[in-house]
Amino acid sequence: MLTISAADVDRALTFPGLVETLRAAFREGAVQPLRHHHTVERTAGSETTLLLMPAWTDFKRVGVEAEGHIGVKIVTVSPDNNTIGKPAVMGQYLLLDGRTGEPKAIIDGQRLTQWRTTCASALAASYLAREDASRLLVVGAGALSPFLAKAHSAVRPIGTIRIWNRTPANAEKVAADLRTEGLAAEAATDLDAELAKADIVSCATISQTPLVKGALLKPGAHVDLVGGFTPQMREADDDAIRRASVFVDTRTGATKEAGDIVQPLASGVLAESDILADLHELARGEKKGRSSADEITLFKSVGAALEDLAAGVAVYEALRT
Repeated sequence: MLTISAADVDRALTFPGLVETLRAAFREGAVQPLRHHHTVERTAGSETTLLLMPAWTDFKRVGVEAEGHIGVKIVTVSPDNNTIGKPAVMGQYLLLDGRTGEPKAIIDGQRLTQWRTTCASALAASYLAREDASRLLVVGAGALSPFLAKAHSAVRPIGTIRIWNRTPANAEKVAADLRTEGLAAEAATDLDAELAKADIVSCATISQTPLVKGALLKPGAHVDLVGGFTPQMREADDDAIRRASVFVDTRTGATKEAGDIVQPLASGVLAESDILADLHELARGEKKGRSSADEITLFKSVGAALEDLAAGVAVYEALRT
């Protein structure tokens, strides 16, 4: 069994390559039960969330059992970790042979998550963002922030990147790191002003108060909501939902777990029929993405176990020889 580090994952993947791997995965499908979502109560500080995300090859669809895989990601989200200099998200991914159940690899789950999450956003943007989208605003300066900048830059001609965070020094650090990789990134201090100028707004926070104000979005903008993974979290306000054509990664996950979808559904701002498509339907050509240059689009992801499986198999195949 291979033990695959974060550095190994970086060596195995490219952003354009993984976007296409995920496109094929959503087109072909996989069995992915709704993820197990458990709250671990603590005597002091914030609660820890334990997530278990299983998936396996849909053998009935592809019919090639010998080449199938089973995978499960075990993740913890501990918001208080940031105060002690540790990542809020920890995890490992276990990849198994689909026929025998033999363990094939244990993969750094944090890095795999960063790659697959941001490449899923880029995949959505390939259908939903304008072809000429060149100005990207990343809201949040956590571990996903630089990956989002690079993933979106892989599918659209991004020439200007702005990073906003409640702590400006954190935004500047991300921007500085991106500049060393040749990307035109700067820290932003005025979120509202940047929202009004951005072609793509990519938001990766654990905020429970909306940060993206829909009234400020310009015609043709694309909003990518990544961070909120519980019904209590919210990154965009009701105006954003009202003004936008709404898309999700998976209907089952988004309508049960994502506050940006769950809360508008509960209040009547959004109906389930207003969700125009998920990534399966977009990848299979069953539903259309962007329909006009002035259309505002909004994509909400909560993460799909299929993404982990596809990314995990890609990493394993790249490194096993």
